[in-house]
Amino acid sequence: MSNEARRFHVAVVGATGAVGQTMLSILAERNFPISKLSLLASERSAGQQVDFEGQKITIQDLATFDPAGVEIALFSAGGGISKEFAPRFAAAGAVVIDNSSTFRYDDDVPLVVSEVNPEAAKNRPRGIIANPNCSTMQLMPVLAPIHREYGIERINIATYQSVSGAGQTGMEELGKQTAQLLGFQEIEPTKFPVQIAFNLIPHIDEFLDNGFTKEEMKLVWETRKILGDDTILVNPTAVRVPVFYGHSEAVNIETRKKITTEQARELLAAAPGVKVVDERKAGGYPTPVTHASGTDPVYVGRIREDISHPRGLNMWVVADNIRKGAALNAVQVAELVANGG
Repeated sequence: MSNEARRFHVAVVGATGAVGQTMLSILAERNFPISKLSLLASERSAGQQVDFEGQKITIQDLATFDPAGVEIALFSAGGGISKEFAPRFAAAGAVVIDNSSTFRYDDDVPLVVSEVNPEAAKNRPRGIIANPNCSTMQLMPVLAPIHREYGIERINIATYQSVSGAGQTGMEELGKQTAQLLGFQEIEPTKFPVQIAFNLIPHIDEFLDNGFTKEEMKLVWETRKILGDDTILVNPTAVRVPVFYGHSEAVNIETRKKITTEQARELLAAAPGVKVVDERKAGGYPTPVTHASGTDPVYVGRIREDISHPRGLNMWVVADNIRKGAALNAVQVAELVANGG
């Protein structure tokens, strides 16, 4: 973005959290046109200082902050905070880009993935734009070009979601349990319902009446809204895995028109934000550690036709859930807004 562009008063709400900190680093990396930066968090974090492009910026208490003059507000402080404060910032004239699930399913709030439906960011009657859930986020840049060319009827997906998706406490619990178990000590789960170290947990978020979890249903609701097609069938299973950063997804789609492996690779190689890593050899596929962690792209590999269905395709999709799954897309949406979107 040009240094000559108009500059904006930007607020980051939840600036001390993992996503908030990543937002700050991405704002700096991408040279976002900032005239003033307000960093906001809870009262207990107020007064701390954060380095941003060589300056020390003091964290302010969100509860007492006056949002007047803020033009773009990036929220990543949880649903309760968003519900209370996002409308206040919007009423004061800011465009709010919210990372929580609070507004995602409201018809008058656009749900935007920058590479997929950037035009949706322009229609924001409440001054709020929602960021999708991290597992949906990385899926959309892969599925959107396929859906546009071939039509997707059904998606079967199993997610393998890292503990950073559960926040700092999730990462601390995995680290602590791993050390305890390697030292032959007893462990006591606190953040997760059962042991996470050396284990898999097919349970993320609360269970709903249909037997699915809320995390699983987010994939259903958000996929349909972002792709603009309520006829797409989605069958999800969400699993927490003992990985620190990076979500992985085993994806099987059934398309309306047949798509070959070669056609899929060609389409995905040209898709913005997507990187194909698909060689049929040891290490010729993306993993959270070797590819995703700390990087921007959504990686896709293990692309192969479904031998059980005439119009089926299998893929393995991996991305950094904190970076691409939350912070990067929020900044990319802010860039759309800054550029008149």
